[in-house]
Amino acid sequence: MDSGFNPRELLETALEEARKGREEGGIPIGAAIFTREGRLLGSGHNRRVQQGDPSAHGETDAFRNAGRQRSYRELVMVTTLAPCWYCSGLVRQFGFRTLIVGERRTFQGGLDWLRSLGVEVIDLDSQECADLMAEFIAAHPDVWYEDIGE
Repeated sequence: MDSGFNPRELLETALEEARKGREEGGIPIGAAIFTREGRLLGSGHNRRVQQGDPSAHGETDAFRNAGRQRSYRELVMVTTLAPCWYCSGLVRQFGFRTLIVGERRTFQGGLDWLRSLGVEVIDLDSQECADLMAEFIAAHPDVWYEDIGE
Protein backbone atom coordinates (compact mmCIF):
# COMPACT_ATOMS: atom_id res chain seq x y z
CA MET A 1 0.00 0.00 0.00
CA ASP A 2 1.29 3.42 -0.84
CA SER A 3 -0.63 5.38 1.78
CA GLY A 4 1.97 5.23 4.52
CA PHE A 5 -0.27 3.80 7.25
CA ASN A 6 0.33 0.51 8.98
CA PRO A 7 -2.03 -2.36 7.99
CA ARG A 8 -1.50 -3.93 11.46
CA GLU A 9 -2.86 -0.77 13.06
CA LEU A 10 -5.97 -1.01 10.87
CA LEU A 11 -6.37 -4.66 11.85
CA GLU A 12 -6.68 -3.63 15.50
CA THR A 13 -10.10 -2.08 14.79
CA ALA A 14 -11.32 -5.32 13.22
CA LEU A 15 -9.88 -7.28 16.16
CA GLU A 16 -11.79 -5.08 18.61
CA GLU A 17 -14.96 -5.95 16.70
CA ALA A 18 -14.11 -9.67 16.73
CA ARG A 19 -13.67 -9.52 20.50
CA LYS A 20 -17.09 -7.82 20.81
CA GLY A 21 -18.64 -10.63 18.80
CA ARG A 22 -17.04 -13.22 21.06
CA GLU A 23 -18.29 -11.40 24.18
CA GLU A 24 -21.82 -11.40 22.72
CA GLY A 25 -21.64 -15.17 22.20
CA GLY A 26 -21.13 -14.93 18.48
CA ILE A 27 -18.48 -15.87 15.97
CA PRO A 28 -15.34 -13.76 16.57
CA ILE A 29 -14.90 -12.23 13.14
CA GLY A 30 -14.54 -8.48 12.84
CA ALA A 31 -14.10 -6.10 9.95
CA ALA A 32 -13.60 -2.42 9.20
CA ILE A 33 -13.52 -0.10 6.22
CA PHE A 34 -11.01 2.73 5.98
CA THR A 35 -10.03 5.42 3.54
CA ARG A 36 -6.51 5.13 2.13
CA GLU A 37 -5.54 7.89 4.56
CA GLY A 38 -6.54 5.65 7.45
CA ARG A 39 -9.85 7.28 8.41
CA LEU A 40 -12.37 4.78 9.73
CA LEU A 41 -15.69 4.79 7.86
CA GLY A 42 -17.34 1.84 9.56
CA SER A 43 -16.67 -1.31 11.51
CA GLY A 44 -18.66 -4.34 12.52
CA HIS A 45 -18.62 -7.97 13.50
CA ASN A 46 -20.32 -11.22 12.69
CA ARG A 47 -23.80 -11.09 14.26
CA ARG A 48 -25.24 -14.20 12.62
CA VAL A 49 -25.79 -15.98 15.93
CA GLN A 50 -26.90 -12.92 17.88
CA GLN A 51 -29.44 -11.77 15.28
CA GLY A 52 -30.38 -15.11 13.76
CA ASP A 53 -29.48 -13.55 10.41
CA PRO A 54 -27.38 -15.72 8.07
CA SER A 55 -26.27 -12.63 6.13
CA ALA A 56 -24.92 -10.73 9.17
CA HIS A 57 -21.23 -11.42 8.53
CA GLY A 58 -18.48 -9.15 9.84
CA GLU A 59 -17.71 -7.66 6.45
CA THR A 60 -21.36 -6.96 5.67
CA ASP A 61 -21.84 -5.37 9.11
CA ALA A 62 -18.86 -3.06 8.53
CA PHE A 63 -20.10 -2.31 5.00
CA ARG A 64 -23.56 -1.35 6.28
CA ASN A 65 -22.06 0.76 9.07
CA ALA A 66 -19.81 2.61 6.62
CA GLY A 67 -22.89 3.86 4.81
CA ARG A 68 -23.32 4.67 1.18
CA GLN A 69 -20.15 5.80 -0.61
CA ARG A 70 -19.76 7.28 -4.07
CA SER A 71 -17.06 4.70 -4.80
CA TYR A 72 -15.35 1.90 -2.91
CA ARG A 73 -12.33 1.54 -5.22
CA GLU A 74 -10.01 3.61 -3.03
CA LEU A 75 -11.30 2.22 0.25
CA VAL A 76 -9.65 -0.55 2.24
CA MET A 77 -11.57 -3.51 3.65
CA VAL A 78 -9.96 -5.07 6.73
CA THR A 79 -11.14 -8.39 8.14
CA THR A 80 -9.83 -10.73 10.82
CA LEU A 81 -10.47 -13.83 8.70
CA ALA A 82 -10.25 -14.44 4.96
CA PRO A 83 -13.70 -13.58 3.63
CA CYS A 84 -16.13 -16.32 2.68
CA TRP A 85 -17.53 -16.43 -0.86
CA TYR A 86 -20.46 -14.23 0.16
CA CYS A 87 -18.18 -11.51 1.53
CA SER A 88 -15.65 -11.99 -1.27
CA GLY A 89 -18.55 -11.23 -3.60
CA LEU A 90 -19.19 -8.00 -1.68
CA VAL A 91 -15.55 -6.98 -2.13
CA ARG A 92 -15.84 -7.74 -5.86
CA GLN A 93 -19.29 -6.25 -6.40
CA PHE A 94 -18.37 -2.89 -4.92
CA GLY A 95 -14.87 -2.71 -6.36
CA PHE A 96 -12.64 -2.67 -3.30
CA ARG A 97 -9.07 -2.87 -4.58
CA THR A 98 -7.34 -3.52 -1.25
CA LEU A 99 -8.20 -6.20 1.30
CA ILE A 100 -6.27 -6.66 4.54
CA VAL A 101 -6.76 -10.11 6.07
CA GLY A 102 -5.86 -10.98 9.66
CA GLU A 103 -5.42 -14.65 8.87
CA ARG A 104 -6.23 -17.30 6.27
CA ARG A 105 -4.96 -20.41 8.08
CA THR A 106 -8.43 -21.20 9.41
CA PHE A 107 -10.30 -20.50 6.18
CA GLN A 108 -9.14 -19.55 2.67
CA GLY A 109 -12.45 -18.19 1.42
CA GLY A 110 -12.27 -16.43 -1.92
CA LEU A 111 -8.75 -15.00 -1.62
CA ASP A 112 -7.34 -16.65 -4.75
CA TRP A 113 -10.35 -15.50 -6.76
CA LEU A 114 -10.02 -11.93 -5.49
CA ARG A 115 -6.31 -11.90 -6.30
CA SER A 116 -7.07 -13.17 -9.81
CA LEU A 117 -9.35 -10.14 -10.24
CA GLY A 118 -6.57 -7.73 -9.28
CA VAL A 119 -7.50 -7.13 -5.65
CA GLU A 120 -4.42 -6.48 -3.52
CA VAL A 121 -4.67 -8.97 -0.65
CA ILE A 122 -2.43 -8.28 2.34
CA ASP A 123 -2.30 -11.33 4.62
CA LEU A 124 -1.00 -10.33 8.04
CA ASP A 125 -0.97 -13.92 9.36
CA SER A 126 -2.01 -12.70 12.83
CA GLN A 127 -1.61 -15.24 15.59
CA GLU A 128 -4.26 -13.46 17.67
CA CYS A 129 -6.80 -13.76 14.84
CA ALA A 130 -5.96 -17.44 14.39
CA ASP A 131 -6.23 -18.07 18.14
CA LEU A 132 -9.66 -16.38 18.35
CA MET A 133 -10.97 -18.66 15.62
CA ALA A 134 -9.32 -21.83 16.96
CA GLU A 135 -10.81 -21.26 20.42
CA PHE A 136 -14.25 -20.59 18.97
CA ILE A 137 -14.19 -23.61 16.65
CA ALA A 138 -13.06 -25.91 19.48
CA ALA A 139 -15.93 -24.70 21.68
CA HIS A 140 -18.63 -24.40 18.96
CA PRO A 141 -17.81 -26.58 15.93
CA ASP A 142 -21.48 -26.86 14.99
CA VAL A 143 -21.89 -23.08 14.72
CA TRP A 144 -18.65 -22.75 12.75
CA TYR A 145 -19.55 -25.43 10.21
CA GLU A 146 -23.02 -23.93 9.85
CA ASP A 147 -21.46 -20.53 9.20
CA ILE A 148 -19.19 -21.78 6.43
CA GLY A 149 -21.93 -23.87 4.86
CA GLU A 150 -20.79 -27.38 5.68
